[in-house]
Amino acid sequence: MRIIAGAWRGRVLRAPTGQTTRPTAERARQALFDMLLHASWGGRTLLEGADVLDGFAGTGALGLEALSRGAARAWFIERDAPALAALRANIAACRAEGRARVLAGDVLKPPAGSPCALVFLDPPYDAGLLAPAIAALRAAGWLAPGALLLAEIARTAEVSVATGEILAERTHGAARLVVWREG
Repeated sequence: MRIIAGAWRGRVLRAPTGQTTRPTAERARQALFDMLLHASWGGRTLLEGADVLDGFAGTGALGLEALSRGAARAWFIERDAPALAALRANIAACRAEGRARVLAGDVLKPPAGSPCALVFLDPPYDAGLLAPAIAALRAAGWLAPGALLLAEIARTAEVSVATGEILAERTHGAARLVVWREG
């Protein structure tokens, strides 16, 4: 698994062994960032200089990809110890410690946060965590007005967006990528 584009293009990312972490595939990440950068509702200005949150961060691939492509800062929320070790190693390998902050904890019980313009969510498939995570992040102040939320969910999962408008959906193998703007 590698960073696809930007300053750290080609940088290899570490992933923990076992089945508890499912890193976003390079092809799905490429599709997600293509939508973000090239859709009629998107563009480089959405990413460059943005504050981003990578919830259910795992290896940190989504947040690190955003930093590589010009995001200003990224927060990573993860609770699994092996994933946290890989995440911290990946941040160090990219020399991103000054722009990245790891929060060891549960996305469903986040600390008070800094509003982010882009929020990446990659919850465990079929666990029903997307809607509760969004509600918890909203309540803790992590979602900036008009924030873009970008989620990777199981291909067959239902998407319930309490507020906002779905802007795009794409399927990639077992995954579905969904993008919407916070209402």
